[in-house]
Amino acid sequence: MREMETKRRYEVPVEPRAATAPPSPVERALRVHPREVRNPGMPLDLDLVRALRVNRSAVERRAATLPTRRTVKRQWQAAWLLRSITCIDLTTLQGDDTATNVRRLCGKAKEPVRRDLLEALGATALGIRVGAVCVYHAFVPVAVQALEGSGIPVAAVSTGFPAGLNPLPQRIEEIKASVAAGASEIDVVITRAHALAGDWEAVYDEVRAFRDACGTAHMKVILGTGDLATLANVARASQVTMMAGADFIKTSTGKEAVNATLPVGVVMTRMIRDYHERTGHAVGFKPAGGIRSAKTALQWLILMKEELGDRWLKADLFRLGASTLLTDIERQLEHFVTGRYSAAHRHPMV
Repeated sequence: MREMETKRRYEVPVEPRAATAPPSPVERALRVHPREVRNPGMPLDLDLVRALRVNRSAVERRAATLPTRRTVKRQWQAAWLLRSITCIDLTTLQGDDTATNVRRLCGKAKEPVRRDLLEALGATALGIRVGAVCVYHAFVPVAVQALEGSGIPVAAVSTGFPAGLNPLPQRIEEIKASVAAGASEIDVVITRAHALAGDWEAVYDEVRAFRDACGTAHMKVILGTGDLATLANVARASQVTMMAGADFIKTSTGKEAVNATLPVGVVMTRMIRDYHERTGHAVGFKPAGGIRSAKTALQWLILMKEELGDRWLKADLFRLGASTLLTDIERQLEHFVTGRYSAAHRHPMV
């Protein structure tokens, strides 16, 4: 009886999905997957959440083999690096941020690779640009103005970032203020204490309130995986936040002692796959924190391809939260073109 009451309490309306005939083998081979309706969430299923277990040894073995199972070289590496640029949430979240720095970062977002390199790569017609620019709420109007007409969305960190310990009404008002200022993506933070205490109802209610406050803006939910103590908690937090309506689940704020790691990525992507298989709704994934080298970016792309498939290799379902990564990617592209590594100052971020 208690289980039935719990499920009824957390019931949210789910849009009906039209029935379709199973595709033929030819249709399966040729079908292009359009972007589905955003994840509406679902009732909280505590039985499923509490039953989740993670074999840490198996996860760590899988993560360790990912960089060695698949390698990308020469022109294919250059192509993958260009793809990774389109998935970057170009971020500045420093205490010394200024409006001038944000404007310059937005200029880099619109032209992330030097034109001479794009010409040498034959990529000038591809329209390479980053996935989004991520800033504090105070700089949302500046970024929106600087990116006007580019099609690049502005993402705002919110809800008492990075700790997420402000009173809930303040966090909800902060989301609404960022949306009103023009942010089309909101990166929210869960209260990690709820997850550590196993209070998954509180996590669900919190994230559901954030989703309602976001309105049409897409919501990326930061789990703060470095603070969650166990991979089982990472798995449970992933499932609960997706049930609450997350459009993306994100590893870290970048401020924790431990940020994005491949074992955490394996767990979170498998939760995304499980949720998609059960509900039909695709949720995006964003690793963030400590991603500074092109080599690391390639490892995350390989993880997405291996665990979720090509569909999750585009910006609508995959983002890399980074502030300095673009410099190293541009250096690697220049090495591919010229055979020489250039100094970092040839590829300034701002």
